[in-house]
Amino acid sequence: MKTNAQKVKRAYTGVVTSDSMDKTLVVKTERTFAEKQLSKIMRTSKNYKVHDEQELAKVGDIVEFVEGRPVSKTKYMYLKQIVKPAAARE
Repeated sequence: MKTNAQKVKRAYTGVVTSDSMDKTLVVKTERTFAEKQLSKIMRTSKNYKVHDEQELAKVGDIVEFVEGRPVSKTKYMYLKQIVKPAAARE
């Protein structure tokens, strides 16, 4: 039996590391977690390619983005909002 329930879109927050491509940002996110075997707090990072239709975000901005339908082979995230511009962080 099929239902028309929508998939929950996960929201991520990260720092823009590159905006040199047309309508595309590279955003770095960091995640911390407890490693049980080593008894340590571990930190990992991952880069996402995010679709920015109006090209609003710049390098250094903190942005929020969500999952969506694929735009290209590696780009399936969409810019939701700019949380903190780079000029305001300094």
